[in-house]
Amino acid sequence: MPSRCVFELPASSGLKRLASSLAFVFDIDGVLVRGKRALPAAKRALAILDGNNRFGIKIPYILLTNGGGVSEVTRCNELSEQLGVQIKPEQYIQAHTVVRSIVHKYADTPVLVLGGRGDTLRQVAEGYGFRQVYNTLDVLAWNPSVWPFHDLTMEERTSAKAADFSKIPIGAIFVFHDPRNWALDIQVMCDVLRSGGVIGAPPYVSECSRRPVDLVFCNPDLVWKSEFDRPRLGQGAFKEAFQAVFKALTGTTYSYVQLGKPTEQTYRFSETVLGRYAGGNSSLQIYMVGDNPESDIAGANAAGWKSILVNTGVYDPQQGPPKHKPTHEAENVEKAVLWALEQVLQL
Repeated sequence: MPSRCVFELPASSGLKRLASSLAFVFDIDGVLVRGKRALPAAKRALAILDGNNRFGIKIPYILLTNGGGVSEVTRCNELSEQLGVQIKPEQYIQAHTVVRSIVHKYADTPVLVLGGRGDTLRQVAEGYGFRQVYNTLDVLAWNPSVWPFHDLTMEERTSAKAADFSKIPIGAIFVFHDPRNWALDIQVMCDVLRSGGVIGAPPYVSECSRRPVDLVFCNPDLVWKSEFDRPRLGQGAFKEAFQAVFKALTGTTYSYVQLGKPTEQTYRFSETVLGRYAGGNSSLQIYMVGDNPESDIAGANAAGWKSILVNTGVYDPQQGPPKHKPTHEAENVEKAVLWALEQVLQL
């Protein structure tokens, strides 16, 4: 049975009004789920926020993750089934959702989108409003000698988009999600960035008419927590590998824009989404519950939110204190929610 808050408040209590100003932002992996398995405490915590509390009210929350790789609708359907509650797209932000806020700059520009399986993220990007979206499988289908160490499967070949990349000036590269083939993707990225956008063209020089290609990473996490006992390498590790190769080739790293937690742009975007979901309430007291001090806690602290670090994911208290100190530490997400509600009683 879901646990219940232990507070008994009269309906007219000002504390009920204070509780209604609360809002939560949850990380997903390591907080609510581990791989495909929902954590038991997560179901109880969400039940509390759905009204199973002595305040008798529903408390708004959104999910904020550095994961991605599929559409928001697809992921919400998966999470709803895992968690046993309905997660709506309007309360869900994944790493590349924030790209919606800048898509207008690139709507008619040829862009390269990295990560995910097959052409799934091409479809996601097109759903955001990009009109000319390509991926590295398209490049390999165009010219297999670009990276002769990978033969396209029938499924990959079927998903590839026919294009002549010697005539297409790529204007931006977006790393939406963790690449599946680091070697292929790093090779193509270097080709695009060094040539000013046209694969196979002479190396880019500052005097040429083409402007430098924009590079955007959507997730800075070096590691993340899966069902495996130890953390796994994330998109941040891919970025480090790319920059090391690019520097070895050119003597310098490539400038880029970073999105995802803990960047300010992602947290401000989240505040807007949460305020809209909470009915336009612009004076919410926000509690971020996360398992990664480097992303969840650092970003929440910088945004002026309350932060709660749980012990069910990346963070291991046996490895020493976290680099970024949270407002509070909790064993799991249920205890994090109960602690936040207790703070209302102390106001």
